[in-house]
Amino acid sequence: MTTTYTSYDQLPLALCADDVAAVLGISRANAYTLMHSKDFPTIIIGKRMIVPKDKLLAWMDERMSA
Repeated sequence: MTTTYTSYDQLPLALCADDVAAVLGISRANAYTLMHSKDFPTIIIGKRMIVPKDKLLAWMDERMSA
């Protein structure tokens, strides 16, 4: 299931790979690759990978200002 977000306020506090893919407009596979990157703000809980919304937005802001 693909979720379409129309504003950052609609994002959940913790995003899964499908959410990251939807926000960034990339495939689920690319979202997982990104979430495994050293500089990406991924939190691993057991086998689950999540990205805090505020950390994703900060990561995006850093990339835009670079």
